[in-house]
Amino acid sequence: MQVNTMVTQLAGGMFVSVQIFLVTLVFSLPFGLVVAFGRMSKNKIIQTVAKAYISVMRGTPLMLQLMVVYFGPYYLFHIRIGNSYRLWAAFIGFVINYSAYFGEIYRSGIQSMPSGQYEAAKLLGYGKGQTFFRIILPQVIKRILPSVTNEIITLVKDTSLAFSISVLEMFAIAKALASSQTSLVPFAAAGIFYYVFNLLMAMIMDSIEKRLSYYE
Repeated sequence: MQVNTMVTQLAGGMFVSVQIFLVTLVFSLPFGLVVAFGRMSKNKIIQTVAKAYISVMRGTPLMLQLMVVYFGPYYLFHIRIGNSYRLWAAFIGFVINYSAYFGEIYRSGIQSMPSGQYEAAKLLGYGKGQTFFRIILPQVIKRILPSVTNEIITLVKDTSLAFSISVLEMFAIAKALASSQTSLVPFAAAGIFYYVFNLLMAMIMDSIEKRLSYYE
């Protein structure tokens, strides 16, 4: 009975961890492209704002950022926050953090493309938008996939940091169960989850990379 209860509780935490993971990917990947455009903008103000954003997000701990997002509304504006905001704070904190990293990955991929491709596309009558989304971006995605895969694997493990604002994800529940049962079994179960999840993500990304091999 105790084992069944532990598995049920861990499964609930796993569901929350997967939610944080998916929401972060769905929003940070496209927002990261916006950040990359800002970073490469010829407008000095936009470029400076993007640089500052990336610097802060990459230069401070994710745990600290989560706490600022969670406690900020109350400390700064005296807005009362309830328990329901914890998960939303985790979503927001993870998205703004990973958008900065994905933004730099996109930027490195875009800037690595030969300028001759832009010139050739212009001669063929392509506009700037068409050139980027039809010719450049597919090649960029292929080039940055290894870096994106590393970030995705890190994200799976980083979901455990949501415990810092008392979100009941996998690690938080495993920690509580291990403390109450004075056993390492919940930690072992959580470790297996993170490993299998990461293994699955690595396999998916490897499959995507093979599908895009025609760009080589």
